[in-house]
Amino acid sequence: MDSGQRASVLIIGFDRYVMEACVRLGIDAVVACGPRGWDSGLIPVPRELTAVRVDDDCSPESILAALYRAGLGDRRFDGVQTSVEFAMTTAALLARHFGCPGPSPATMLLFRDKSLQKQRLREAGVPTSRYTVIDDIYDVSAVEAPDWPAVLKPIAGAATERTSVVRNAGELAARSSQYRRQGLTYRTFLLEEYVTGEEWFIDGVRFDDETLFCAVGTYCDSCLTTLEQGRALWLRHFDPDRESVAYDEALPVANAALAALGLRDGVFHMEVFRNPESGTVTFSECAARRGGGLIQEQLQAKFNFNIGECALLCALGRRPELQLKHRPDAIGSGFLIGPTGIMIDFPSATELLGQPGVELARIERPRGERFSGELEHTVQRVGQVLVAADTAAHLAERVEAAQSWFAGRVVVVPERPLGRELRSWQRQHWPDAENEARADNRTL
Repeated sequence: MDSGQRASVLIIGFDRYVMEACVRLGIDAVVACGPRGWDSGLIPVPRELTAVRVDDDCSPESILAALYRAGLGDRRFDGVQTSVEFAMTTAALLARHFGCPGPSPATMLLFRDKSLQKQRLREAGVPTSRYTVIDDIYDVSAVEAPDWPAVLKPIAGAATERTSVVRNAGELAARSSQYRRQGLTYRTFLLEEYVTGEEWFIDGVRFDDETLFCAVGTYCDSCLTTLEQGRALWLRHFDPDRESVAYDEALPVANAALAALGLRDGVFHMEVFRNPESGTVTFSECAARRGGGLIQEQLQAKFNFNIGECALLCALGRRPELQLKHRPDAIGSGFLIGPTGIMIDFPSATELLGQPGVELARIERPRGERFSGELEHTVQRVGQVLVAADTAAHLAERVEAAQSWFAGRVVVVPERPLGRELRSWQRQHWPDAENEARADNRTL
């Protein structure tokens, strides 16, 4: 980059925190906007940045074509950044194309393909589950499970979508038949050993092969259990002073895994399982991006750590300068869900701030949209809250109270109702509504 010339970055997908960092740091950015993020309208592109519409933000061809159509094909980029899980390898390929720093496409594949990831870690001696690759989920007749029960998941999925426990070959065959009937388009799956214990996560940043910061946290229940039970997910980060044992147990596994996977520069979100009896930690999976939900706000509130800004700086080849500040309160975040139906009304973000301990509230779905209370993945939600309390136990009470309070106030039009049922529902929610009015007392 020439002296005095502003840095320029290509951002793939919508990441409010990375875009805000670009504006704050005076970095030029072109944002490749895919249909899903654009259509949702949830995250606007700041006016200081350039938005380019693309048909597929996971396709290098689609992104390059859109740049050329916009007259930006020959633009100089100093970095390529994405927080879109399915575009990580795409970002690495485009970084190579533009001559930018960043992990190689081969390294990114280790963070996308769960079989390649586990193979590399097992070779490095990092404790992780055994697995079998299913080349085609439509045909499982010759599949040999590492053990029963086992966890079935897409080879390169995210958010626990299409992830389930299968207890025997019959259940695996039934799941295969289900996916065939549904015409599932991604067909390579992983069947891995079922590991019990507490599900923990680790967020942090590495630069020049050094881990600059790590924070260890825990889910209220494992993501799979939460999904199977249809519960609203919530999570928190451990306090490094009061709960230092969590860091002592998890960080050796995290650092060994990151070294084996070859992440020299960048942010990460890792998940591990911890056996509460032995204290042993088993690697589950790792993404070379920031965690979803309110992980950003949670890390900022607890540690004064801006992981979005770190992701941007690493993509530009710049070492993040951290100014960490540890807050002793218990900090966590929770998803807000409701019943199945067309959402007519729900509490506002301002009303949520009136609940005990709620420091941030975000509504992500508009009224009039359909919501399914039958959860299919862990990011299915109406909104989120960030909550603080003096202890972890008190935090759990506050998060669950806020989730329950919100869910009980979501008003939905029932699914496929009869007219009689709709009238009864209307009388319940709008008892003063008038269905007939006359101008005078004459009988018509």
